[in-house]
Amino acid sequence: MMLRTLLAIALAIQPAIAADLPDLGEVSRQYLSDQEEQALGRVIMRDVYTDPRYLDDPEIENYLNQLGYKLVSVSARNQRSFNFFVVDDPAINAFAMPGGNIGVHTGLLLAAQSESELASVVAHEIAHVTQDHIARMVASQSQSQWPTLAALALALLAARSNPNVTSAAIASTQAYSIQNQLNYSRDYEREADRLGYDMLTRGGYDPRAMSGFFNRLERANRFYDNSAPAYLRTHPLTTERMADMQARSEGESYQQVADSLGFQLVRARLRAQEGSPQDAVLIARNALKDKRYSSETAARYALAAALLRARQFTEAEIEVQKLLANKPVDPMIQQLAARAALGAGKAKIALQRYQAGTADHPGYLPLQYGHAEALLSEGRGGETLAQVDHLLTLHPSDRRLWQLAAQAHAQQGHRLLSHRAQAEAAALSGNLIAAIEHLDLGIKAGDGSFHEMSAAEARRREWQALEKSQRPN
Repeated sequence: MMLRTLLAIALAIQPAIAADLPDLGEVSRQYLSDQEEQALGRVIMRDVYTDPRYLDDPEIENYLNQLGYKLVSVSARNQRSFNFFVVDDPAINAFAMPGGNIGVHTGLLLAAQSESELASVVAHEIAHVTQDHIARMVASQSQSQWPTLAALALALLAARSNPNVTSAAIASTQAYSIQNQLNYSRDYEREADRLGYDMLTRGGYDPRAMSGFFNRLERANRFYDNSAPAYLRTHPLTTERMADMQARSEGESYQQVADSLGFQLVRARLRAQEGSPQDAVLIARNALKDKRYSSETAARYALAAALLRARQFTEAEIEVQKLLANKPVDPMIQQLAARAALGAGKAKIALQRYQAGTADHPGYLPLQYGHAEALLSEGRGGETLAQVDHLLTLHPSDRRLWQLAAQAHAQQGHRLLSHRAQAEAAALSGNLIAAIEHLDLGIKAGDGSFHEMSAAEARRREWQALEKSQRPN
């Protein structure tokens, strides 16, 4: 788990020397260069991807990235790359990390009462990244005070994603003062509020959602006996901040912004995974029966997903047919329909649904993943390779596509190419050591052409040099 060595790391970290945070600008780069920040981000994501709390759900992640990039596109600094991911945790929290990595808890996705409220939090986190707030916090202290880049990555990740654990671990060490260094200052919070508000307005969301969400969070805080919700512990909410948000909101004319179907389906998908399968089915049935929903399509999607989870394939197919009757069909619904057919053992129908879905939504990668997995399950590795290789020309940094390529090559008996694809996936997940090990195995297999062997050896030298440069001096 990403937090398993936090206590040991905290013991190694010496007390941070308080220093004034630098002003706006590039002062942070004195200690944390662009290259170092990207390396820090890779180390962080390596721990994220191996933690059981990371929600490996391409559909929810795809939705979050679409929402995030819609906001990034209207930000003042939209040239940076971002990666939005989901943490399976009921706490209401979201956090920004170096390298443009932004995590959102499932608790926040379910607690947001509108898509605009969710967007307000995501926009706030995007602003922390575009303004280099974490880099500036690191720059306020000597780099030599951190034992390794990995130690800094783990401490930052723990502080952002689970403030309770961080506080408990650090309080028992000499490094208690580091906690203050990892919390955003009031100036940073006001800056993120202002820029986040601008993104909401330009992105077509309800700008009043920001003050509405934080007001509700602040009111809920009064009912917590021991501590505030996770988001408030890393994002100090002051009376001044609330007043600023409300003042901006009051100056805006009222406009109703409808939630997207994607927002509704993502929430329905998460609710269908709560509790036991039987309870999820019962809750979804009752919601439909009592008409307790804002979107009937999403409510029916939740029932179909819960039925599929409960392995009630006949009933799931009935609900799927109702969903498919409404045109146009959302790609998440087409994905669910194909999975329902696969679950019922109807591979031919599943592949037909995947083919229809990928034809309707060629740019929707979760459908492409599902289609490739279905082809692999039928032993059609050659077709899978043709599909995945084409997609990799368009998305060469997609770790899931590389994982699928590795499976397809293995099915075809291509040992070097399978290990090479696994290596690419590992590197994109931030694990250079595993990537190098896979290349070693692939090269030893010796079943590649001269060109394939040369390419693998060149890639290994490249990653060995990069891995060495990231080691502590």
